[in-house]
Formats: sequence, C-alpha cells, structure tokens
Amino acid sequence: MKVAILAGGFGTRLSEETNHIPKPMVEIGGKPILWHIMNIYSQQGFNDFIIMLGYKGYVIKEYFANYFLHQSDISIDLKNNKMEILNSKSEPWKVTLIDTGLNSMTGHRVKRIEKFIDEDQFMLTYGDGVSDVDLNKLIDFHNKQNSIVTLTAVQPQGRFGSLNINQNNTIVNFNEKPKGDNMWVNGGFFVADTDVFDHINNDSQCNWEDDVLTPLANKNLLSAYKHDGFWQCMDTLREKVLLNKMLEENNAPWLEIGDRYND
Repeated sequence: MKVAILAGGFGTRLSEETNHIPKPMVEIGGKPILWHIMNIYSQQGFNDFIIMLGYKGYVIKEYFANYFLHQSDISIDLKNNKMEILNSKSEPWKVTLIDTGLNSMTGHRVKRIEKFIDEDQFMLTYGDGVSDVDLNKLIDFHNKQNSIVTLTAVQPQGRFGSLNINQNNTIVNFNEKPKGDNMWVNGGFFVADTDVFDHINNDSQCNWEDDVLTPLANKNLLSAYKHDGFWQCMDTLREKVLLNKMLEENNAPWLEIGDRYND
C-alpha cells in the first residue's frame, strides 16, 4: 500500500526555520521530520512513498536525489576525480516526488496524485507530525467500517495545567497538563479508499479537511480510529524543541515501534 505525505505547505508558524527550507525538512535529531514520518511507516512494513511537494519542493528533491551520499562514508580522490563508497546504510524506500503546486490547498494536492495510486486503498498523512500508532491495526479497523476514509483521532497533551477551584475561590487541586481535555482531534495518519478521489474537486483551493472530510462526515463515510498513545505535531518552534529534547533524552516513542508491533 502506498503512503502519501503532504509536504507542500508554507509552514508560516515555524517561520524561524522555514524561510529557507520547507517545514518537512526541519530537523529533529539531525534528520528531517519527513524522514521520521517515513520511518514510522517503514518500521511497520510500508516503504512505497508519494511526497506531495509545493513550497521549496526542490529542497526535498535534492535531499532524496543525494540520499545515498548522505547515508554513506566516502573517500574522494580529487586528483583523479574518483569517489569510493566505503560503507552505506539506506532504507528500502521507493520515493515518488510530485510537484502539486506552490499555492495548492491540501485537497487539491491529494487529487493531483490520483494517477499514481494503483491499488484500492492508500495511506495519507501530514508532513509535520509523529506518532506511535499501530498502522496495521488502523488498516484493519478501516476495513471493518463502511467508510471511505479513516483518520487517526488523538488527544494531544495539554499545554497548560488546570485548576479546580471551589465556591470559596480556594484551589482544591492542580492538574498538570491534562491530556486532550477529553477532546479528540484529527491527528492525520489516514487510510483512504480510492473512491475518495470522486469526492475531491479539481479546484486548487480545495481543502482536505473542509471540502473533503467534512462532507464525508455528513454522509457517514468518515471514521475515527482512536489512538491513545503518543502523538505530537511540529507547528511551532516550541514543539520542535520539545521533539528534539525527547530524542536527546532517549524518550522518542515514534522510533521504538518496529519491534513492538512486528512481533
């Protein structure tokens, strides 16, 4: 099953990093977050990717065009113009890079890859979020639903603590960063039947959430797979710092899922 990744947005809320590179190329632990997302899928056996490019898409193209060199030790003989690969380590990935337009909205980007999907289903996610979701369980869940699309619903960690205050304005207790505030949000990591393309118009301003998912929900054709494990997006510099800190502390759940789910 192919995995499509939205990687074309401007990333304006992370402008400290995205003036020169697209947001999916912002590094977490020395590797682009795009690499981390692809690794989540690869650990669970999915290695065929379609990357939907837009803003500064050439940066992503150049990264993968030179990926082998990025991952290898090399010896260069400048005098004789020779290069020797000493050792290499690269993932078993097939990567298709599609320019879906600089100003296209997310729904239109998905529509642009229709001809590259040759199976009945495909997976889709955003280029800025990591998770330890069990993808095979997600697919099994989708196949039991009468839906065209299944999204992964998550409860992100709260940013602020909450106070319980009684009628006398006395604090009863303090809850530090409650998870989700009992609200589920769209965490990406979709499974979609190819029938979804019939529900996407070819307008460049077609938005995946508003113009595709919302009408599907109104027709009872959208399902939610509740994932109560780890999920974190990277919309801001604060969230980038958080993800890097997790890696530095060897507490990165999205890197540890291969053995857990493939036993």
